[in-house]
Parts: sequence; C-alpha cells; structure tokens
Amino acid sequence: MSLSIDAETFRAASLSGALPNEDAILQVRESRVEPSDMRAVDITPFGGIATRLLPDRGLDIGSAWFNGVPLAWVSATGESAPLDDLDGMAWGRAFGGGLLVTCGLRNVGAPSEGHGLHGTFAHLPAQNVVVTRSLDDAVVTITGLIVDDRQEPMLEVHRRITVAAATGRIDLEDVATNLGSGPEGAPLLYHCNFGFPVWSGAARLELTRVSTAARDAASEDMLNAWQTPPPVSVGPERVLEHTIENGEPGWARVSNKDLGIGVTLRWDSGALPIVNQWLDPNPGMAVLGVEPSNCRTRGRAYDRAQGVLPMLDPGEARTTGLTIEATTLD
Repeated sequence: MSLSIDAETFRAASLSGALPNEDAILQVRESRVEPSDMRAVDITPFGGIATRLLPDRGLDIGSAWFNGVPLAWVSATGESAPLDDLDGMAWGRAFGGGLLVTCGLRNVGAPSEGHGLHGTFAHLPAQNVVVTRSLDDAVVTITGLIVDDRQEPMLEVHRRITVAAATGRIDLEDVATNLGSGPEGAPLLYHCNFGFPVWSGAARLELTRVSTAARDAASEDMLNAWQTPPPVSVGPERVLEHTIENGEPGWARVSNKDLGIGVTLRWDSGALPIVNQWLDPNPGMAVLGVEPSNCRTRGRAYDRAQGVLPMLDPGEARTTGLTIEATTLD
C-alpha cells in the first residue's frame, strides 16, 4: 500500500504556491563520511524510501528506511573507504552491507583467474555524479559513471537511480559497455542485504518460480528451510542457487507480518536468470542476501568451465536493472 497522493497532486501544489521549494517533499543532502572522507547523498522523499547513496562505493545504496523501519542490513564494518588492493578475499574487509552492493564486473564470488572476491565495482568511485529533482514526476534521480580501467579492456557502467515520493519505490538501471578491442568476462550480481528487524521473527522470503540447489555441502541443511530466518547460531555461511525457470518474471519478496512491511525486488530474468541466496546466521550477522545475477558465486573460472561465463564483446552495451519496492502489509 502506498500513499494516495500522485505526482499530479504535487505538481498542482507547487503551481499553487503551497510548496515553498522541492525540499518540501524531496529533500536531498550531500555530505562526507568521517573519517574516510567518502561522499554520501541522502534522499528523503515524502512517503517513500529514505535512501543513502555512496558515490565512492560504486554509487551503491547504503542504509534505507521506510515508515520508520530500517530495511537494509548494515555490517559492523560500516561505511568504510574503498580499497585499492582487492586481491584474494580483501573485499570482505570493507563490506559494510547496505540495501544494494554491486558485485562484478569481471568477477563475482570466489577469487578466480587473478580476480579477487566479488570484483572491483563496489570499490570504484562514480564520476560525473548529477542529482536532479522533479516535482512533475515527484522523483529524485541520481546518475553517475563507474569506470573499471584497472586492466584491459576498459569497462564502464552508466548508472541511473530514481527514488520516488508517495510510493516506496527505487528504480536502478545500469548500462555496461566494453570499451576495448577484445571480449571480456562480465559477470554481475546485485547483492541486496536484509537483517534485523526485517529478517527476523515472522519474516518470510518468497521467490519467482525456481529450481534450487545448494552451493556446497554446508548449505544443504537449508534446502528445505530457506524461506524463514534460521536461529542465530555459530556456523558456516550458507549459499543457495535458485535458477529461474521457463522465462518466469524475476521477483523476490521479503515480508514480515509482525512489522507490517514487505520489500519486493523485480528484474528482467532474461538478463539476470539466477538468484543467489546468502544466509549467515552467526551472532552479529543474522543476514539474508537476495542476489539477482547472471552468474554463480563460485568465480569466473567455474562459470567458464560450465560454458556460461557472461561476456561483453567489443563495443557491446548490456542493460540490467532492479526495482526495489517497500509496502505496508494489509
């Protein structure tokens, strides 16, 4: 359920003089994170998702709130600075969580073929960041360019994020382009993270029609229990691999009837046919990752051996996107 106020109402209020400026319904504040001096952009839309964007971390989404409820899992690491050295498992040392962390563009998952865990995307600064507000559409739009030039061929992503007022909706669109003269592996995963209070108590995860497999033996105990939060306990992380069947639309929903909140993710399953699910029940974690992707999380060598490593040809542009929508439950 969203508020019964549409963009036309805001437009009429603005024209009538009832709204002194855009801040009345679409507040935007830019700041610096201490002590890392990273950029941050906080968007507070009337009736929407209060969203914190981190331009120096790939223009990803950090914390997010809806109706006073925190939606995102945020790790104890917090908003740390991007790393220059991403060899091996280093990526994990600066994993602050957040509603969306982008993994790729050359590797997702385990270190592979000389690429570190989850690639470089979330440690690249967005260039040419532009924030615009529109009372006509009752949205804030932020755009930026993410360039991975640490090796050849150079890859770039044009990212657009739109945060709406009067409805709990965020739309993300990425256009990734290979600027080199040769093909390049380009796996991509949208790492959406939920924790307390959304992923606790009466929480439930639903997915589009999928077939499900455990990534490893340690994950097999969750094959029939992946829809609800496991008890907080010391143990290994679990990862399940859900493959969308028969071209079904891509969607996932995390709902919690105790909170009266639901969060739905939607995407094009033709571009992102896999949902990797990450569960870490350890104390201090208790986290759920819902991860629409075009790859597994076993590293690019695994996907290459299976003949399914996503590739970008020279000059090729690939569009992917994700919609995040928070609602109150009836």
